[in-house]
Amino acid sequence: MRIGATLLCLLVVACTKPAPPKAAAGDTLTRHQKDSVLGASRLPGARGIRGAISAQDSAAARNARVDSIQ
Repeated sequence: MRIGATLLCLLVVACTKPAPPKAAAGDTLTRHQKDSVLGASRLPGARGIRGAISAQDSAAARNARVDSIQ
C-alpha cells in the first residue's frame, strides 16, 4: 500500500505544470527600453543593437502608415 501511495504522489508531481517565471520585483522596463539602454552603452555589440532598434522602429512606423491607409 505504501508503494502505491508513493507512486500516486510521483505521478501527480510529474503531471503538474511548473509555475511561469515571475518578473523581478521593480522590473518595469519594456524589452525595447532595455535594448535601448544596452544600445547606448559602450559594450561590444552595442552598435548592432542600435541598428536593430532603428530598423525595428522604422518597420513599426511603416506598418502604422500602411495600416492607417486601409
